[in-house]
Amino acid sequence: THIITHITRTYMKSAITQIERRFDLSSSLIGLIDGSFEMGNLLFLAVVSHFGAKLHRPRLIAMGCFLMALGSFLTGLPHFFMGRYTFDTVIQGASVNQSVSPCLDPLKETEVPETITLLGPMFGFLLGSLCARLYVDIGYVNLESVTITPKDARWVGAWWLGFLVSSVIMLLSGIPFWFLPRSLPKQGQEGELSPSTTTQDRPGNGHATPHQTMRLAEIAKGFIPSLKKLLSTPVYFLLLCGSILKFNSFIGLLTFKAKYMEQQFGQSAARANFLIGVLNLPVVALGIFLGGLLMKRFKLGVVSGAQLSFVTSFIAYLILLLQFGTKCDNVRVAGLTISYNGTPGVVYNGKLLLSECNRKCSCSAGEWDPVCSDNGITYTSPCLAGCSDSTGYGKNTVFHNCSCVLYSPAPGGSMSVTLGQCPRRPECSRSFSFYMAVSVLSSFINSLGTTPGYMVIIRCIKPELKSLALGIQTLVMRTLGKCLNVWRCALRRLHVIEFLDIFIEVKISNVTLLLNSLGGIPAPVYFGALIDSTCLRWGIKKCGGRGACRMYDSNMYR
Repeated sequence: THIITHITRTYMKSAITQIERRFDLSSSLIGLIDGSFEMGNLLFLAVVSHFGAKLHRPRLIAMGCFLMALGSFLTGLPHFFMGRYTFDTVIQGASVNQSVSPCLDPLKETEVPETITLLGPMFGFLLGSLCARLYVDIGYVNLESVTITPKDARWVGAWWLGFLVSSVIMLLSGIPFWFLPRSLPKQGQEGELSPSTTTQDRPGNGHATPHQTMRLAEIAKGFIPSLKKLLSTPVYFLLLCGSILKFNSFIGLLTFKAKYMEQQFGQSAARANFLIGVLNLPVVALGIFLGGLLMKRFKLGVVSGAQLSFVTSFIAYLILLLQFGTKCDNVRVAGLTISYNGTPGVVYNGKLLLSECNRKCSCSAGEWDPVCSDNGITYTSPCLAGCSDSTGYGKNTVFHNCSCVLYSPAPGGSMSVTLGQCPRRPECSRSFSFYMAVSVLSSFINSLGTTPGYMVIIRCIKPELKSLALGIQTLVMRTLGKCLNVWRCALRRLHVIEFLDIFIEVKISNVTLLLNSLGGIPAPVYFGALIDSTCLRWGIKKCGGRGACRMYDSNMYR
């Protein structure tokens, strides 16, 4: 169940780019949607975590699975009511060796006929990678008529498919829990349960157990005083604030990591999600396990554990700073990052898209159907490239007699352009390899301090407050989208602690929810707003207004 819930949660992050393009949203708005996705989980977690230990846990788990299945299904449902996805292009359905004049025609819109718990995030990103490879309207359109590729800024993958898949899996996983008894016998006591006990646990028997007759007021008694004692513990409060700051940064990085790899290094969404799933997350699981092993091997105490957690986090941040020097130059786009004669210089003024070579073509500055010339310069549309003829069909269309290409002639003197942005330079591939190596190393070193930091929280809190402390810390991690069960399993195997059976009995209040909301939910919003500020070219919605960003300033984005 943990694995499947994390598949759903992580898939949302992997599909952010696809949803952003499909609905023409800004990064800040898509960040708000991502935060809202987590917020819904946390609102129910606050109630279930407090009262769940006293109620029928298996049925609560089953109802949670059913509710998440419904939510995941509803998330993917809009795809079936919005019609087929359309994107801006000058390509017509049957233009084979036909002389056309894109220079004289305005843009036309063509409708295209339509460790173990970390396995969850890993499978979530892999599912996102698979769905991003599939065209959004797969099964409804002839894919040969689709003139864009997964690396195109207009490409939208089958974002809805992952939500439907996770919905079905979540529904199936919840069914067995519904038929489980209220409590299971402990190891070695399987034969000690009396028939009456089994009968009481059987659904629908009509007998109320003492737990079932307990009033909610009695369950909640003593909760507020315990919370006050916990938050009055200086060490724990400082650790909690540190977790808020730490996860605030990491959730922003995690949410937009795939998008960053797309925009900075020219990777497709499918490849970006795949690499995150098979490289970053496995080393995090390994680091968590090795961190627990270090605690046991060297018998680290509270102070030593805190020092190890601090040192690993500090080193990881220093390594992360190396990514600021890992870059790819901006794509050379005429009128945006260079002038039409090839002079570099980033501009945010859309009027500079027009030049003497295309001024008489009646082009719209809002067009975005990029074409590439042999001189390595990308033009935002065939019209703005000054082209007058075309040959070929679909993705193989070639435009000829492009007057703007003469401003910066290709070595062979060609005046033709092909569909799509020009590829990145070879050194960009080397930069991307270095970026991934730094990212993986930083993730591993940072995760080494996770278990020691967790142990510090356990050992610096009074025994009667441990479950509440773990609950608050769990909610921080839930906000990030990770699960403390990884630590629980690893620590049990290493015999570091023996009292984690109370982990389920966590208690969380509205104050706790507020504190931990500061640890991650707003992060995608302001990270997205910062990303929006680096946009060079915005798309245009069908009904007018600003759509999704088509191109970012790589230097500012970094």
